[in-house]
Amino acid sequence: MQRIKWLLWHGNGHRARQHADNLRDDAKALDLNYLHLAKFARSVQEFAVYIRSNAGSLINYGERFRAGERISSAMAESTVNAVVSKRFAKRQQMQWTRRGAHLLLQTRTRALDGTLRPLFERWYPGLANDNYGDTASKQAAAA
Repeated sequence: MQRIKWLLWHGNGHRARQHADNLRDDAKALDLNYLHLAKFARSVQEFAVYIRSNAGSLINYGERFRAGERISSAMAESTVNAVVSKRFAKRQQMQWTRRGAHLLLQTRTRALDGTLRPLFERWYPGLANDNYGDTASKQAAAA
């Protein structure tokens, strides 16, 4: 596990995936009289699948650290946690459902990474696009 953690920290998804698969295979091969062995093996399997699914988006934090770049998203995460926690509070007048919060966070993420507008333009090709200074679109919208 320590080796996998080190590989993940340094952005080496391929080798981390190999080690996670080896750990999964070792957990499956264990023949112990341990009450929670099945739960452990399932957790290791889920961990290996998670690494395999997210290997392409790993960030090399070791390289960023050496370059003096920020490596923490704690401030953003704590803000999100505070907002979400407040909306899930029982005494709050307006509450979110889990599905509603999930959809809102997906929408906000798309807005921040710049993929929301292209998605809407693909869904609604006739959408007036007047944010890019296109005078023809502005004139058509005004008419």
